[in-house]
Amino acid sequence: MDFLTGAGGRRLDYVRRGRGEPLLLIQGMAGHHAMWGDELLSRLEDRFDIVAYDHRGVGRGDRADEPFTVADLADDAAAVIASAGWASAHVFGISLGGMVAQELVLRHPDTVRSVALGCTWAGGASGVIAETSRDMVDAIASRDVERGLRISFEANLSPRYAAAVPDAQEVYRRRALAVKVPVPVVLMQWQAAKAHDTTERLGAIAVPVLILHGTADAEIPVENAQRLSSLMPAAKVELFDDAGHLFWWEDPDRTATLLVTLTTA
Repeated sequence: MDFLTGAGGRRLDYVRRGRGEPLLLIQGMAGHHAMWGDELLSRLEDRFDIVAYDHRGVGRGDRADEPFTVADLADDAAAVIASAGWASAHVFGISLGGMVAQELVLRHPDTVRSVALGCTWAGGASGVIAETSRDMVDAIASRDVERGLRISFEANLSPRYAAAVPDAQEVYRRRALAVKVPVPVVLMQWQAAKAHDTTERLGAIAVPVLILHGTADAEIPVENAQRLSSLMPAAKVELFDDAGHLFWWEDPDRTATLLVTLTTA
């Protein structure tokens, strides 16, 4: 299958690997399927049938020329689950993808078995997005590729990780550029993320919830994880000490272990 189908028949690019329980991976703003990295996927593929798809307008999928909301992206995710041949799936969404995952389980509860929310927020008046996120969006909007890569690398990965992994910046560059993400699409994603607000509805979620967050996240500060937890008292919170926004890059072993534990509880 060349594409999966989003809402309204929109074609969305994806990768699929592994076998076992269905697991849908939802990427963040300016992200795409290559950003998950083999380090994580290789640790999951013996336990899960993994689908990692690209948001509308990203990569080889159909263009996205009209503004959209996080709820629209959640409808895409629900359609992707059906297009993959699943009745329901475990869901792991990060950043913008974590917002989409929230809306997915709220709008289409029968499609979600469990949900892991990584480095994300509930939005609303109490949500906190760092100036670093705005700086990254400004850099992307400038269309200066090198500036965008430099600032997004610094925003996404912790100083500890960058210092410990000699080729970290080159790996980031290679993966980030592996799939085309048009600037207008990123700007629409940014607007959708800023308008996101599930604060009054998260208490309705009935499936198991896991909240994952790096304590050194420079984009969506870790206090957002605690806010999510206060809105979903039954959710479990796992913090990654000194990890940045892309915590699963920095600790794929622990990320995979936590996902397996969540989905087998």
